[in-house]
Amino acid sequence: MPTGKVRWFDAAKGFGFLSSDEGEDVYVHSDALPAGVDTLKPGQRVEFGIAQGRRGDPGRCR
Repeated sequence: MPTGKVRWFDAAKGFGFLSSDEGEDVYVHSDALPAGVDTLKPGQRVEFGIAQGRRGDPGRCR
């Protein structure tokens, strides 16, 4: 499963971007966050999966 860090996340807008350890930027929507998690902090380490979305490949945080 891919890992990386949170680049930024805006809880009010409901989305942000992760930076994978391979150097790719990954879009993440608040709907992809685990139950009980409302926000992500910049620099926070995350493990995520990739799911095909309507506009590309949004990240799925674990």
